[in-house]
Amino acid sequence: MIEIEDSISDKYLLALEEATTRLKECQTSKDTNSCFKCILCLDCSLRLDYVKSAYESLSKGKDGEFNFE
Repeated sequence: MIEIEDSISDKYLLALEEATTRLKECQTSKDTNSCFKCILCLDCSLRLDYVKSAYESLSKGKDGEFNFE
């Protein structure tokens, strides 16, 4: 059972790392360190993907449940 949970955790952590890399590359290309300085912030698919990935990494894909361990 632990191996399955680790596999699920790895899946979400990998997705978050990839989304973070893409987001940071975009920020670097725009010479900024914050999405909030960008005019596209609220409509940006990279940022939305990052937020979704961050949420999923905390909840491990379960709606409304977080594990902060």
